[in-house]
Amino acid sequence: MMAHGHMIPLVDMARQFARHGSKVTIILTPGNATLFSKTIERDRELGLQTNIRLIVFPSAEVGLPEGCENLSSTTSQEMSLKIHKAGELLQQPFEQLLEEDRPDCLVADVFIPWATDVATKVGIPRLAFHGTNAFSLCVHHVLHNQEPHKNIESNTESFIVPNLPDTIKLTKLQLLDPTRSGTESHFAKMVGKLMKAERTSYGIVINSFHELEPAYSEYYRKVVGRRAWHIGPVSLCNRDDEDKACRGNQTSIDEHECLTWLASKKPNSVLYVCFGSLSNFSTAQLREIAMGLEASGQQFIWVVRKEKTKEEWLPEGFEKQLEGRGLIIWGWAPQVLILDHEAIGGFMTHCGWNSVLEGLTAGVPLITWPLFAEQFSNEKLVSDILKVGVAVGAQEWCQWPDDTKIYVKRDDIEKAAAQLMVGEEAEEMRSRAHAQGDMAKKAVAKGGSSYSDLSALIEEMKLNCH
Repeated sequence: MMAHGHMIPLVDMARQFARHGSKVTIILTPGNATLFSKTIERDRELGLQTNIRLIVFPSAEVGLPEGCENLSSTTSQEMSLKIHKAGELLQQPFEQLLEEDRPDCLVADVFIPWATDVATKVGIPRLAFHGTNAFSLCVHHVLHNQEPHKNIESNTESFIVPNLPDTIKLTKLQLLDPTRSGTESHFAKMVGKLMKAERTSYGIVINSFHELEPAYSEYYRKVVGRRAWHIGPVSLCNRDDEDKACRGNQTSIDEHECLTWLASKKPNSVLYVCFGSLSNFSTAQLREIAMGLEASGQQFIWVVRKEKTKEEWLPEGFEKQLEGRGLIIWGWAPQVLILDHEAIGGFMTHCGWNSVLEGLTAGVPLITWPLFAEQFSNEKLVSDILKVGVAVGAQEWCQWPDDTKIYVKRDDIEKAAAQLMVGEEAEEMRSRAHAQGDMAKKAVAKGGSSYSDLSALIEEMKLNCH
């Protein structure tokens, strides 16, 4: 999928395969390759067998401007639809590349459903990558097959997702509605293709670790009945500050400036606020976030996408008034580098799986603000099962908001920030998050669960190709 939230973990995963001795080729389009070329070059200098092959992105054919090759560079539903359409046109050049390279195995994003057909034609196994965890895959499996929400008339009444190891409650407002227009409707139509491609693939690779979700790791394998390997957190392949700073994109702030600012703060005293590369907020909601952070009294780093000029929504004098207490990063932030700093005591997140996992890997508790995709399921894992988060109160699945609508009020933002950052309950959540971080690092170390799962997968692929 042409989005940072899918490309970044896939590239990290490829690097993990290379560190286990595999020869790895990463297939990207030219514009997206620029995001990772320096990182791959550093790996090659270390002796890893990793290289990038390019497929031209058909921008003109689908009516996109040149250089617009991923969802982060889109500004409307229509542009997002064209990105997906362009992905459908990549099958023929992709197939030609596989015929030339003759790999032993293909790992492809689940949003490329035709990859299974191409792999079958070439005679190799295809592994699918969802970009999420086993828990959310299990929730989606039950929702798709048993449809418990269809027995509920109200959009706001909660229902139980049945037959899972834990009691999980959702509402219809928190689910993708196929009747919506634009990207969301298109996405709903794609689900059938994606699920078929997953079912017919050799298995799936999951960016998570068994100890984080043991009941759902087993449920997915035994009840859903899919081959699956937990091989994460893949972000831990970024071991030095340079890797962490350059991961995914050029940062919009000098990392040394950011680290110097953090170094002046006490441990666990700063709230990191970031909603990912695809999240869109109304002008009214952005202003509400600003006022909520100001009222909370907490120190913070807030990462803001550049989709609107700050004059449109930022309260006059906000940055100057909060100078020293709040730092705004306009654009792309070195997230893993920031989360790993001892000054960070909490993370307000949209619950995209990469962000959740990176936060927990750093031992940081979360304020959950899901927006769309599987993010409401991820929130349940964080708050109800792992008990390492505070819900801000988001209730509605929405990727493209009404520009005047406020979905979460400033009072709720202020309350959640205080609850996560201060007091006995906050310390207990921080302790549980820290324990998860320790387990994550052990999982990818030699002899750990993810290390062993990846080793076993590679050995199985070797036997398969022989």
